[in-house]
Amino acid sequence: MSGAPRTLVVRLDSAGDVLLAGPAIRAVAAGSSRTTLLCGPGGEAAGRLLPGVDDVVVFDAPWVSLAPGPLERERVDGLVDRLAAGRFDRALVLASHHQSPLPAALLLKLAGVPWIGADSEHYPGALLQLRHRRAPYRHEAAAALELAEAAGFVLPPEDDGALRVTAPPDTAWLTGREPYVVVHPGAAVPARAWSPARAERAVAALAAAGHRVVVTGSRGEEALTRRVAGRAGQDLGGRTSLPELAGVLAGARVVVAGNTGPAHLAAAVRTPVVSLFSPVVSADRWLPYRVPHLLLGRQDSPCANTRARVCPVAGHPCLDSISDEEVIGAVAALTVSGPRPEGAAGKAAA
Repeated sequence: MSGAPRTLVVRLDSAGDVLLAGPAIRAVAAGSSRTTLLCGPGGEAAGRLLPGVDDVVVFDAPWVSLAPGPLERERVDGLVDRLAAGRFDRALVLASHHQSPLPAALLLKLAGVPWIGADSEHYPGALLQLRHRRAPYRHEAAAALELAEAAGFVLPPEDDGALRVTAPPDTAWLTGREPYVVVHPGAAVPARAWSPARAERAVAALAAAGHRVVVTGSRGEEALTRRVAGRAGQDLGGRTSLPELAGVLAGARVVVAGNTGPAHLAAAVRTPVVSLFSPVVSADRWLPYRVPHLLLGRQDSPCANTRARVCPVAGHPCLDSISDEEVIGAVAALTVSGPRPEGAAGKAAA
């Protein structure tokens, strides 16, 4: 695109956050000659699935990472040098409402990026050329897109603004071709997931109600998924790359998951989600985006808005008190009768 800027988009968080940046990134790509994503190591695989991303740069930011390593000047200098070599004309720093974009903006300025935009509640000095204010309680995906629009980047008319990923592979060799429901029991933040025992009972209840249940989990969660699947479910824990997980979710009738990356990946392949949403963060900002979903979870629990990583209330009542009947009813309400249409995954990713 002659005359269009080379643009850098920064989203330094995990896979789910990067997926939620997708509509904003597509808007940027529509108005740029080249679009690069700067993300954290947890978001790299998701970033490589996003339409519009030409290149991915990875940096484990110590002001974002859940388990940052030591801050080393050599690593920071290396990032600044790599960004300087990219000769970016513009940059957008996407961050959650509770985060500051200014540490990233400072590094971008050191790399010679002349124009930077971000949502910021703090005085940015000369670091930002666009200091945007997000609307209260905006969903993270909508807030990111609104920042892009304020910077002059808009989605093409044919783009509906939903989450998207590149077309996932056919994973019937993993799941089989009979209809199934996915239960994803894990989460990077333990407070946002069922206890293992509760998830195990839910899988057994769904199976007893006539559903074929596939249990998914990342590498390192094999013990969890093996327990949760038990004899009632099919255990795929640790067996899928992120593209393959997208394929498994695309083939499901419904996904049952907490507030975690796979819930947003399900939304990106247009699969309905039963959202087991712990109120430690606001549901307004993090529910599955632009896809049919039902929220289960006691939003008035004492843990509400604490941002707790480990449940501070005995018995984890906000999620573990959800009954089997509620889960089965939510799955039934979101399930389309009969098999999913042929090519549904491809349409979702188009």
